[in-house]
This record gives sequence, C-alpha cells and structure tokens, in this order.
Amino acid sequence: MKQFFLTMLGVFAGLVAFFVVLPVLALIFFAAIAAGSSKPTTPSHSVLELDLRQGLSDQTSTNPFAMLGGGYSVTKVVDVLAQAEDDSSVKALLIRAPQGGMTPAHADELRQAILRFKKSGKPVIAHAQGFAPSGAVVSTYMLASAADELWMQNTSSFQATGLASDALFLGRAGQKYGVKADFEQRYEYKNAVNEYTQSDFTAPHREAMLAWMNSIHSAALSAIAADRKLAPEVAKQIIEAGPYNAQQALDLKLIDRIGQVEEAEKYIKDKAGKDAKIVPFGDYSSGKGFRTSMGTGAKSAIAIIGGEGAIMTGRGGAGSPFSTSSDIYSDDLARAIYQAIDDKDVKAIVFRVSSPGGSPDASEQILDALRAAKKAGKPVVVSMGAYAASGGYWVSSEADWIVAQPTTLTGSIGVFGGKIVFADALARFGVDMRGLSVGGEFADAFSPTQGFDQGQRAAFAASMDLIYEQFVERVARGRKLPVERVREIAKGRVWTGAQAKELGLVDQLGGMNEAILKARQLANIPSAEGVRFKHYPTPQTPWEALAMAFGASGEAATTMIRIGQLMGDPAAEAVMQRVHTEQLRSRGASVLAEQPSF
Repeated sequence: MKQFFLTMLGVFAGLVAFFVVLPVLALIFFAAIAAGSSKPTTPSHSVLELDLRQGLSDQTSTNPFAMLGGGYSVTKVVDVLAQAEDDSSVKALLIRAPQGGMTPAHADELRQAILRFKKSGKPVIAHAQGFAPSGAVVSTYMLASAADELWMQNTSSFQATGLASDALFLGRAGQKYGVKADFEQRYEYKNAVNEYTQSDFTAPHREAMLAWMNSIHSAALSAIAADRKLAPEVAKQIIEAGPYNAQQALDLKLIDRIGQVEEAEKYIKDKAGKDAKIVPFGDYSSGKGFRTSMGTGAKSAIAIIGGEGAIMTGRGGAGSPFSTSSDIYSDDLARAIYQAIDDKDVKAIVFRVSSPGGSPDASEQILDALRAAKKAGKPVVVSMGAYAASGGYWVSSEADWIVAQPTTLTGSIGVFGGKIVFADALARFGVDMRGLSVGGEFADAFSPTQGFDQGQRAAFAASMDLIYEQFVERVARGRKLPVERVREIAKGRVWTGAQAKELGLVDQLGGMNEAILKARQLANIPSAEGVRFKHYPTPQTPWEALAMAFGASGEAATTMIRIGQLMGDPAAEAVMQRVHTEQLRSRGASVLAEQPSF
C-alpha cells in the first residue's frame, strides 16, 4: 500500500511538472532566448565589468538551462578575454573582486588571462570591498593584484594574511552513537575517509595538507610580489603581518587607491575615452561565444573536450535541468572523445579536466578512449583545472602532455572503499535493522547491518590492492617512471601542480592557453597557419535537456525530490546531495580525493 501511494504521488508530481512547471519554465527560458537572440552591439568605447563575486565553475555546462544559475566559468572568461584583447570597441577592464577565498587554480588561470589582456595596452582596474579571512583569500588578492590598479572601499579591511582550511571529523561521534565506519584505504595519505574514521588529523594527513597549503601560499606570494613590484621576502613579511585597514593597506602599497566602486567606474571610463560605457561581462560574452578559430587560413582543427565534477559510470541527464552542479559520466565523455577521433579535421585533442575523481571503472573507460585517440595519431594534451586528483589523475595519466596550474590539486594516486554500519545506532532508538542474503559469502558484504567479516574483508582488501596496482601501473606507463618510484610518491597523497611538476607527474605549468599551444606543436600544425576549435560534448538543445531531465527517473519518490529541487526547496536539494554522496561512497572502490573548501 505504501508503494502504491508513493507511486501515485510520483505520477501526480510528474504530471504537475510536465503540464504546469515545465511549460512555465520553458516559456521563461525561450522568452529569455528570444530577447537575446540578436547579438548585442558593443559600444565603441566599452569598459567590460567582470564581477567575480558570483562564484565560478571550471567549465561552461552543455546544459542550456545552466546559464540561469548565474556565475561564469573559468574557461569562458579566459576565452572571452582573449577575444576582447583584439576587439577595438573594448577599451578597458574593470574587475569586481570577491571578498572571500577563490579556488587557487582558478585564480591562477584568470590572472594569466588578465596579464595577457594587459599586454594589449588596455588598462585593467580591480575593485574590492575588502579581503575577508575565508579560505584561500590570498589567491583572491593575488588575482586582484594582477590589475594595473587595485582599489579598495574605505570601510573595508585587508585580511589576506594566509591560507586556512578546516576539516570536520566524525570519528568520536560515530563511537558515541554506535555508527561504524568500515573502510579500507590505499594508503596512509588517502584521507577522504578520515572524516568518518578519525577525530583529528593523522600525521600523514597533517603532513600532506600543510605541504599543499604552503605550496599554494608560496605560489600566491610569488605572483603578488611580481605584480606589486615588491621583493618576495618583503611581500611575505607585510602580508603575513596583517590584518590592516584600508589606509594602512594603501600606506604599505598593498593597494593603489581607496574609493567606492562608483568612483572606480568613473575613473576607468575616463581612461577608456569619451562617452565610454560600462558593459557587463555577461552581456558581452553572450554575443561572443567560444572562439571557433585562432589565426587565419585554418586548415586543421583541435578538439576541446571538457569534463568537470565527480567521475561516474553511465550517461548524464537524470538530474534537474536547472541544476548548476555537474558530474562526468563516462559514456558521455568517451563518446565525445570518439567523435573527435572520427573527425578527420581534428589533429589533436585538448582534454580539460577538473575532477576530484570517482569510479575507477568510469575513469578507465575514459582513459581507454584517450588511448584510442593516441593510437589514431591524435596527440592528447591534458589541461588540469581546479582539481585533477585520484580518478581525475587516472584519466590524465597517459596523455602525451599534462599542463597544470601551480595550485591545481592533483595526484592522490590511491583508492578507498567501504561502508557505514548503522544497525547499532538505530538499535539505540528501538529500530532494529536486519538483513537477509542468498548466494556466496560476499553477497551481503556491503550491508549496513554489520561490519565486514574476516572473509569479506580479505576479499575486499584484495580488490583494493588490485585497483591500487592498476592505478600505479597506468601512471608508471604514462609518465615513463619506474613502478617503484610511483609507489613512493603515490600512497594517496595530494600534490599541487608545482609539486607534481617537480615529481614528474605533470609536464608544464599553465592553463588552457598553454595546452592549446602544445597541442598545435605536437600535431605539427605550422605556427603561421591558423587553427579551428571544435568543442565536445556538443551543447544540448533546450528540448533535449528537458526531455532527458523529465524522462530519466523511474522512481516516484526521486521524482518528487527532483520537483522539490525545481521549486527551490533547500531540504530536497540537501537530500539529493547527500544521496548522491552516499552513492559514490557505497559502490565499493572509489578513486576520489578529498576536496578542501576554498
């Protein structure tokens, strides 16, 4: 009877979604598309205003509805700034810096794009309403320091004094309430499970965290010193001695001017020329899209293939069509790679990956497609975004060339897996959980009613060992390193891009721009010849996105939760996020790295 009512409620919810919610949302979307269908005309004296306070994704979603969520992608900002360099109507750039921390690798890539924009002779001004002690705020300050002038509001404070990261440990809570975290990890630095099993940082966890934090902090200070024209030791001493108020920051040459954003806008418009207009970056970029070529006389093409988020098997499209979250589905990404292989015009592939990892099976499917590209004579260059760790490194490991930002979090060559046992905890509240199984001893190995028995643990541990050795083998083959050397630097440890380059895990520091130039070189495309870009996966049409989103769910209860998502119910969103996380963690082996919050 319960299932009947759930089914009926699901059907009702689906009908409401299809006949009420869906048409209304579709009308809103298509009205917005119609309103912007004609490309906006950029005023002859334009100042682009890039507001980074909305947050950034790494890549632009192929889902046409994702744009309704606001915010920009790093790859899109970098691409559009490259176009603005050569656009005679764009005279200057105004950046609105966020107060809190930015993902360090994103800040690195945007800084590089800003420096290239400045080389065109166009002024760049950054305005900040302070730098608050939140996450990697030193990376935010680094990005703002790339401008010709950095302004700060008079009431704001400068608190970019270092880098902090907090972790939540549930080990003692589990013991108190009878929840058992039963995991295997390979090896001591594979710390993604520590939040469930520990009450504090283990020695290896602390060592690895402090190592990459110091690397990120040092990279930011080095860039700040270069852009602010300070000696590195002076920059370090001044910044770490903070915080400061606006006047103190000005006196110490950490900023250039104090003023409101309206004053900064007037100042940059005056520099841009008579009758200059402020043009929101989103308005300008909507009329540009991604570059389709570089240079003139293009005969050959480079495929740009992207993947962002957790790596999992299957195909995408089952979530909310308006969700701004993203995942990498192995079927979708492998298909995109094979499309590029089959395209005779494509001479090389640039694979942009930003992922903390996920399923080893999904990672291997994607890696095998990249092997096929190499076998077909199409060089593969990986451009690492914010993260390319664990499964994100697995899929990158056999590329011809790997480019990472100095602060990209990568490596984490390791595996973990296990389960959470809830039976004892529920029993304390009078709820008894029991299980039944038929077949072999391993049939109920992942049951939440009990921990692994001796035979199950032995079998599961053997599977962890096998996956770890497979991971090590792929890295050794791809990076041309001895297996024993890979084992030394693996053990699940996360490295920054700068550290990984020293270890031979990446080839070059940089971003998409450097990856494209390397792909040209490996494909033997003459420097005097232009090159076309082909982007994969191809963007969905609005109707494709809607059809996939509303036709993929087969469970009534899940349908109801997704309707809650569409209506903006935060509780439903939280439930789906938790279910998603637990699905990743309950599939046995996982090549997933911890993700610090920036």
